[in-house]
Amino acid sequence: MTTPTRREQCAPHVLRDYAFIADGERGALVGPDGDMAWMCAPQWDSDAVFGGLIGGRGGYTITPVDRYVWGGYYEPGSLIWRNRWVTTDNRFECREALAYPADPHRAVVLRRVVAMERAVRVRVALQPRGGFGKQALTHLRCTDGIWTGRTGDLRIRWTGGEQAQVLGSRGDAALEFELRVPAGQHHDFVLEISDEALPDDLDSADNLWRSTETAWQREVPTLDNCLSPRDTRHSYAVLRGLTSGGGGMVAAATTSLPERAEAGRNYDYRYVWIRDQCLAAHGVAASGAHGLLDDAVRFVTARLLEHGPALAPAYTVTGSPIPDQSRLRLPGYPGGSDRIGNWVNKQFQLDAFGEALLLYAEAERHDRMDGDAWRAVRVAVDAIAQRWTEPDAGIWELEPRAWTHSRLICTAGLRAVAAANPDTGAAGEWLGLADRILADTTANALHPTGRWQRSPDDAAVDGALLLSGIRGAVAPDDPRTIATLAAFESDLTQDGYAYRFRHDERPLSEAEGSFLLCGFLMALAKHQAGDDVSAMGWYERTRAACGSPALYAEEFDTREHQLRGNVPQAFVHALHLETSARLSEGSS
Repeated sequence: MTTPTRREQCAPHVLRDYAFIADGERGALVGPDGDMAWMCAPQWDSDAVFGGLIGGRGGYTITPVDRYVWGGYYEPGSLIWRNRWVTTDNRFECREALAYPADPHRAVVLRRVVAMERAVRVRVALQPRGGFGKQALTHLRCTDGIWTGRTGDLRIRWTGGEQAQVLGSRGDAALEFELRVPAGQHHDFVLEISDEALPDDLDSADNLWRSTETAWQREVPTLDNCLSPRDTRHSYAVLRGLTSGGGGMVAAATTSLPERAEAGRNYDYRYVWIRDQCLAAHGVAASGAHGLLDDAVRFVTARLLEHGPALAPAYTVTGSPIPDQSRLRLPGYPGGSDRIGNWVNKQFQLDAFGEALLLYAEAERHDRMDGDAWRAVRVAVDAIAQRWTEPDAGIWELEPRAWTHSRLICTAGLRAVAAANPDTGAAGEWLGLADRILADTTANALHPTGRWQRSPDDAAVDGALLLSGIRGAVAPDDPRTIATLAAFESDLTQDGYAYRFRHDERPLSEAEGSFLLCGFLMALAKHQAGDDVSAMGWYERTRAACGSPALYAEEFDTREHQLRGNVPQAFVHALHLETSARLSEGSS
């Protein structure tokens, strides 16, 4: 790897090479050149201030002067990343984090260059540009070695860059310089970006690092009861980093990263999907770590009580509606696009109500329910009773149909919440509704071979249908569960990778990447069926489908061994956590 010029520093890398740092209110992607290529501020769905990932202007780079090769690692149980570079005669690191716990109005980016053996030289360039790169860095001033400025409505303060010079024209100003760090020493940078007035008091870098380390140690449990505790803790840390103080967990940190080049499947995932947050709760509950379970109950309860049967599939982290989909007029990530907002705001997804009931059943089993949550249970049950016969967009957000998975997951949710609190007078009513939905689905969406099919008018197999047995819509040893698992393994797996459904007659790996959610579902289904050897194989194969920073995207290109889609994908990390916990139960 050679040293990039300034113009090249924002060139995108393959997704598997990006590390992710986050504080719950926003996140950033850091590349192997020390390039902070993506961060929205002050919140997840705000405009990007570093938008190079999708072709926007603005970035923050700390990169070696000499030729280098790259590596890196996370400090255990945290989202504190260490970029590591090896040059011809030296090795050194840049420690990266967002200060944690977070202020929802103020992002604090911590970067520490550490000269481990010999003196090091790095090039530093800072150019935050709000509005996805449209708003220049203005009002620059350096007082007592501290830079302040503005970009749009955002206030900027930067310490550690007292040697920097303002380069570029007025509309393209950047702060740049070359830094030398003596052997055995380190140099700290603290960047603050806020939509409110910055506090007068400056906290030291040492204090910010200490509080961040302490917070991660407090928030991420040891998870010694899971398989591969180190990797499982990392998935938990990712989920914690994606979860805001209001309890909402965004689906991913990014927008418009392509599932398949030029295929048009590029979406904005910087929002909270009800389904995804409920999926995460299963892994959290299985591992015995309850903080994220409480967050999920709190966020989903608030949305159900506010919107009832009109529950949207997804919201912003503040519980607001998602904006309509629009374009930014940027180049996009290569093969991708530049969309913000999401068309899911116009959809009805029935399975969200079933997932909510499954969430509440898990919460009740762990004594995490309160009065509001039980009121939300009744709202979700009433919504299912009212709307289960309507066509919906389903888990894959396609054209409205009577999707089998949506109805079966509602069946599972009704059964689970009734079992979790059998003494309530409503439990019999809930079970009766579950029976009616299951009977209708069996009559209309059971394939002649005895397996579930995607919908009454679509006889194909679908990976989501594995959840009917895993979540208890029907028993694990029910012939429908057994036949569905066998059909999925036969039709939608190849070379140890799983796919969600067939798009067309092309080979599976040509139409779409391996869907990592489905790989972990296969591991859970095999474990439930008593085939733990196969379950472990599926777990290990899917667990390995990541890059050096051990982040999962939605899909994995099995031919090129590349990540596809937005990153990090919360529901994949959630299923990794659940699978690790469930398989550990069987191996103990």
